[in-house]
Amino acid sequence: MRMDHVRRLQATPIGAPAYSPGPYRFCDREYLNVVYRTDPEALRAVVPEPLAVGEPLVKFEVMKMPNVTGLGSFAESGQVLRVEYEGQPADYLHAIYVDSLASIASGREIGAFPKKFGAPSLYVDSDTLVGTLDYGTLRVATATMGFKHAALAKEAALAEITAPTYALKIVPGYDRRPRVLELVRSEITDITVKEAWTGPARLQLFEHALAPMADLPVREVVAASHIRVDLTLAPFAPVFDYLAEAAEARA
Repeated sequence: MRMDHVRRLQATPIGAPAYSPGPYRFCDREYLNVVYRTDPEALRAVVPEPLAVGEPLVKFEVMKMPNVTGLGSFAESGQVLRVEYEGQPADYLHAIYVDSLASIASGREIGAFPKKFGAPSLYVDSDTLVGTLDYGTLRVATATMGFKHAALAKEAALAEITAPTYALKIVPGYDRRPRVLELVRSEITDITVKEAWTGPARLQLFEHALAPMADLPVREVVAASHIRVDLTLAPFAPVFDYLAEAAEARA
């Protein structure tokens, strides 16, 4: 294989990459979001500077994605932390559990999504919308919401899922120390809200050593939403380079 060919490669293994190059368009992406209040000190312990914690809010989300260009059909679940960056409200991606290797590999390599394997599920049980997350054979989270009890304004639905989103991009070098260590930002674009609902909701988190969602305990459920949309994920862009800042501090 010639060097110019090698330079055009986007992913491995050669000939059958772990994921398609994108961009990724999501059709009929369905959310169950439960926003809850947690312990402020527990939240501050996991939010990296220069992000800051205001009101101690966490969004637990379960998403069913049946139609994604290049990635197929999969589900994911995780915790998104409400933060501030330079005084502006934003979301921070804390942990995401996914049942698709292509989504995990592309999310970690192309973007900065903190993805690992899990078994999320979103379904209707009689008059209740249910979102669950299992890690291996063990239950990690169960969320319930009254099914389509009240319409949610599209403006509120957009605000719920289009906040500026931050994540840590960590790529280790061969010496196991970070080769890339950045705070990066993305935002959902080209979005169409197809339906949006709210209703009463509850959330249970269960202790697990390798899926420690319960480290951010539920103190009070403050809001819930059930939203179905079409959207496109914008690429991440770096906003803060921890290694460059450290190098300048040593100079």
